Amino acid sequence: MNLDELRTVQNKERSKDSLQHLRESFYAEVGEYIADLKAERERAAERAESQFDDPEVNRLTDEIHTAEDVVEAVYERRVGKVVKRASLAAAGMPADEEGLTAEEQELFTSLVEEIEANKAEVLDILAGESDAARASADADASPVTDSTPHSDPAEPDDADTETDVSAADLMGGGSPVDDEPPSAAPTDDSDGDDPRPAPDEAAAVAGAPDGPEVDALDDRQEADSDPDDSTDPTEGLDDRTTVRITRDVGEIFGVDERTYELASEDVVTLPEENAGPLVERGAAERLTDVF
Repeated sequence: MNLDELRTVQNKERSKDSLQHLRESFYAEVGEYIADLKAERERAAERAESQFDDPEVNRLTDEIHTAEDVVEAVYERRVGKVVKRASLAAAGMPADEEGLTAEEQELFTSLVEEIEANKAEVLDILAGESDAARASADADASPVTDSTPHSDPAEPDDADTETDVSAADLMGGGSPVDDEPPSAAPTDDSDGDDPRPAPDEAAAVAGAPDGPEVDALDDRQEADSDPDDSTDPTEGLDDRTTVRITRDVGEIFGVDERTYELASEDVVTLPEENAGPLVERGAAERLTDVF
């Protein structure tokens, strides 16, 4: 084995679509060849004064690297062809097994077995005969049962009953029926006097005013609820400042939810939160007169 033979094998493999016949021991022979080159390089390095500058050492190093690159390229080219040949053999088509190295024959056999097993698995899935398909079918066919216990809605829960009773006791001890006011039933004057106080007496007992005071109170309530009564939107906003605008500012939106269009020489009353920044930036000046 030498570098020229390796280059010849590489050129033939590149020029053919089919696998060229190689000896079964081809890769083993290349390995021995490279090992011999490395041993020879070590001996040359021992004889050389400087192993980095010695021509023989450098020549052997280049030959080792070239041989490794060439045999790797040969393998990569051939392995694709081996995979193609294995796929044909797994499909039942004739495939030539001659000319493969020992390593390539092992790869070829393994690929054929893997492809055939994978194909059989796919066909079983399609036919519904695989373990996964049968398990899925059994799961779909099994009835779904609800194991959650259900309580009879007609039977009250003891815990809820006890809670209701306790809550009633805390609220005063009487039942809701007992707490309801008695319905007003018509009474006959001949049977006796009505124990309930008259309307005027009830108002007096409750402390509610009657007569003119009631009318005045109603008038005040009507005046307060009059929708036509207009109020100042700024009422209650005590922190307002009157300023004179010293340069055009444009439109701003005040904290009182009003829009102000500010131009130079305008005199306007603004909320202090808006007037303060304008004065600080020199866009306005405060006035002592309040408009």
